[in-house]
Amino acid sequence: MDFEIRHLRSFLRVTEAGTFTDAAIELGISQAAVSRNVAALERALGVRLLVRTTRSVELTPAGKRVIGRARHALSALEDLQREASSSKSTVRIGYAWSALGRHTPEFQRRWTAAFPDKDLLLIRTNTPTAGLAEGTTDLAILRRTPEPGTLDFVLTGYEKRYCAMAIEDPLAAKRTVTLAQVSDATLAIDPRTGSTRLDLWTEGKQPVQTVITDDVDDWLTVIGSGKARGITAESTAHQYRRAGLAYRPVRDAPPVPVYLAWSKTDPPALQTEAAELIRSLY
Repeated sequence: MDFEIRHLRSFLRVTEAGTFTDAAIELGISQAAVSRNVAALERALGVRLLVRTTRSVELTPAGKRVIGRARHALSALEDLQREASSSKSTVRIGYAWSALGRHTPEFQRRWTAAFPDKDLLLIRTNTPTAGLAEGTTDLAILRRTPEPGTLDFVLTGYEKRYCAMAIEDPLAAKRTVTLAQVSDATLAIDPRTGSTRLDLWTEGKQPVQTVITDDVDDWLTVIGSGKARGITAESTAHQYRRAGLAYRPVRDAPPVPVYLAWSKTDPPALQTEAAELIRSLY
């Protein structure tokens, strides 16, 4: 297929910005160049990806199918560019929801001191393995026990569980909450990458209603609207502070385990050192 990084970048930026004009401004090129790049990608793929409306741009059914893979492809190509042009190697650490929460800045500082010849790249990747299965990351921070098989992993720490709710929620007036209090409203769950499942409650005491979300952004949007509550790891509460949203500790919930994982077939050189560095923060 004859397409370039600039073609992918223009397509993705249009979908994120909402218009060709805004995408052009963000990319620092002309609107005509953005249109040419998107058209070149459509010709290479043999499908129409975008449809212009009077006020915005919408994905076609084909565009919706390929956008996820386009993001992965662009990430991989940009990594390749970065590796080729850098005198340092890069270690990519993926995470699905949050990196290390309040520990993230200190982790980055300690990494630079411990591995001056290894650049650290933290990547949010909305997959159950945080990019390992897709080959877009070298290590992954996971808050669900990985399925046995293709991954090796070690436990690096634990985090408290927090309840996320709209600021108008009656529970927002409390300093801490219980699982029973949380369960009397609809619960938002991300079954693919979230850290909370219904088995957190004993049989017969589970929330009666649930709403399924696809990633942390959808999860936060549903909760911020007041339609549901959610339970998550402490790192989410630190990394995603939003207006209209409140987080309260769940005092009777077990902590969330934090794992560092990597591929069995292609283990990175620094997995032991990276795991010890994360352990030192918890």
